[in-house]
Amino acid sequence: MKKGCYFFVFLLYIGCTNYGQLTVIADLPKSLKEVSGMQQATGADFLWMLNDSGNSAKLYQVSTQGKILKEVDVKAKNYDWEDLTSDDEGNLYIADIGNNENDRENLVILKIKHQNLSGKKKVSVQKIQFSYPEQQEFPAKKTQRVFDAESLFWFQGNVYVFTKSRLKNAHGKTSLYRIPATEGTYKATLISSFTTCNELECWSTSAAISSDGKKVALLNHKSVWLFTDFTGDDFFSGQATEFPFGHRSQKESVCFKDANTLYISDERRWGEGGKLYEFVLN
Repeated sequence: MKKGCYFFVFLLYIGCTNYGQLTVIADLPKSLKEVSGMQQATGADFLWMLNDSGNSAKLYQVSTQGKILKEVDVKAKNYDWEDLTSDDEGNLYIADIGNNENDRENLVILKIKHQNLSGKKKVSVQKIQFSYPEQQEFPAKKTQRVFDAESLFWFQGNVYVFTKSRLKNAHGKTSLYRIPATEGTYKATLISSFTTCNELECWSTSAAISSDGKKVALLNHKSVWLFTDFTGDDFFSGQATEFPFGHRSQKESVCFKDANTLYISDERRWGEGGKLYEFVLN
């Protein structure tokens, strides 16, 4: 998310470390002030994190106490990195899909092989390039600006992108697209759509799926939506439940710690945020 895109005031409860079920577990260092993607490492007790546009093309290995354990340079440009996910083998996928003005024709998901993450300080990528078939103009007309995105995850050989609407009174609408998780150039396949609410802060900012593939979390600034009992990969086809935080900040990253617990982080703005949280789903 590029700076200067928000025009509402975040209501923060200064000095608290617990917001109902949303619990602060770490303060993140200043070099991670704009975390826009986060993923728990496969079989490990640390997280991978990245910053969004305007920051270096780096991955950060971070402990759950907020300490940077390792930095990995990525051989790709950070146009607008917005989310991070991994597959069953531990390969990472960076979502360079931010599209604030709906004018990008270079949307790409960067795949990094897991074996390159253990020792190398600079890693190469495979590129999964894609476009939305429904977008015919660049930039899209102001009445059709629904091709921004900040959220994705991997599931059964595909990556799934959740778009973000920039239409007045329809900010909470998100469309779900499927893209093969292999190097190449693709037209994304539209699956379905869902609307959380119509407020600006209902934008979808990150997504995650549980390790058993039975729960999907979709984050916004004031709550997380949980989708269960869905059919196939139409994650919006089942039951949808909203879990309000009772706390508003620029929350940009979510991943599953376990089947019933999420890790969530927010960006640092105006001296607040920049924290790692746990959130229990019950």
